[in-house]
Amino acid sequence: MSRAFLSVVAAALMASPVHASPAAAAKALIAEKTIPELQAAMIRGDFSAEDLTRAAIARIKALDGRLHSVIAVNPDAITQAKAADTARKAGKAPGPMAGIPVLVKDNVETKDPMATTAGSLALKDNLTGRDSPSVASLRAGGAVILGKTNLSEWANIRSTHSMSGWSAIGGLVANPYDLTRTACGSSSGSGASIAASFAPVAIGTETDGSVTCPSAMNGLAGLKPTVGLVSRTHVVPISHTQDTPGPMGRSITDIAALLTVMAGSDPADKATAEADTKKTDYVAGLKDASLKGVRIGVLRDKLGGEPKTVAVFEAALKSLEAAGALLVDIKDSSTPGLDDAEFTVFTYELKADLNAYLATTPPAVKTRTLADVIAFNTAHAGEEMPHFRQEIFEMAQAKTGLDNPEYIAARARSQAMSTTRLDGLFKDHDVKFLVAPTYAVAWKSDAIYGDVYNGPFATQLPATSGYPHLTVPMGFVEGMPVGLSLMGPKWSDADLLKAGYVFEQVTKARKAPELK
Repeated sequence: MSRAFLSVVAAALMASPVHASPAAAAKALIAEKTIPELQAAMIRGDFSAEDLTRAAIARIKALDGRLHSVIAVNPDAITQAKAADTARKAGKAPGPMAGIPVLVKDNVETKDPMATTAGSLALKDNLTGRDSPSVASLRAGGAVILGKTNLSEWANIRSTHSMSGWSAIGGLVANPYDLTRTACGSSSGSGASIAASFAPVAIGTETDGSVTCPSAMNGLAGLKPTVGLVSRTHVVPISHTQDTPGPMGRSITDIAALLTVMAGSDPADKATAEADTKKTDYVAGLKDASLKGVRIGVLRDKLGGEPKTVAVFEAALKSLEAAGALLVDIKDSSTPGLDDAEFTVFTYELKADLNAYLATTPPAVKTRTLADVIAFNTAHAGEEMPHFRQEIFEMAQAKTGLDNPEYIAARARSQAMSTTRLDGLFKDHDVKFLVAPTYAVAWKSDAIYGDVYNGPFATQLPATSGYPHLTVPMGFVEGMPVGLSLMGPKWSDADLLKAGYVFEQVTKARKAPELK
């Protein structure tokens, strides 16, 4: 545990009330409390990890009937919490996440007795008994694996007309700020559940927008790390070029704590070869965070046309300037042709990567290839396709292998366009970061038309390049949260978190949803 983390814990310890009973204190503390505050309370003995975990489960049971954000509560969660308590009582040095409940998106494997379904009935028996490396690291750090979160089925890659947040396993995730609106996807359940204080933090995954969009639309901080900082092993895939797990939480401190444990090299994922040399203590790094004199490029062509969101963004820019940042307007960050190149990469890699993953699943899983999944969906159309079809799956199935010249050219074009464009923007304008609205207000969930959204989005360039992308709450439009995006060069994750921390501390923009 870092000195910075311990100092924050100590400050929270001194500031917290001390007279509540363990059970009452746990229920009072689970809502809107940070990891340092929860750790401080457990160190002090106000309540135990078991109390905290039981409180989290009780909150899920009481409130998630309206959100549909949690697919499964871990049957072993209480046992894990008791083990954390036993270790603490025995005087063993607590891990950085000791006793902290963590929710995991249900396309990330855990060895607990919960299937990893990606939201699909085709994987309802996918009990692998394996931890993804990020989950294994959290477990080693003392975290309690609380459960699995709902998601856009197959991480929103099945249909061009999908309804974000819907899965056959979990139903439709609702946004806790307005139950009629989307929680965005594909990490919709992770976003909604953390906004509702079912746990302090969750693991999401992103290929393009799937951590940052649900974080922004649920009033959270979320980081899409540099691709290769966090392992993708034992994660149901879309694209090995762009996939990455990422931390989601209600504060920069919390996602920094989560990333500190998640990051690292994995011999089974060659993209992470440099991770051990690049990772750091992200919480400790926040101690000296400053934006004084830092040049930030403002992507004026990414603002979109929604005036109320633009107004909140302009106020956010003033907050950045108040913190000492020097803003530089950038009028053009366009990349003609990137959409087509990215989609071509997706269709080829989806088929290859999903086939490779399905081949490793237990014998109880009968869908061993993408073709099998397509056939399963057709045979179970009433349950799997009541709202939208599987056009992208069918496009991907029609592709050949990764040696196809079309794929090779598209991948080279996609990465070259995005990295060249981003590197050029950083260099030509002499800026350290780029900033834009992440998205505008969450749209209404619509089973007939699917996702209908025409506002700004800042996800594509960092997604296709593999560069890091942080979103942090910047304010509200008509009671709905909107997020500020900060993008940086490859491996600038620590610097992005520092910048986001300064903005967060200046603005204090997050407000909890009124969910009772």
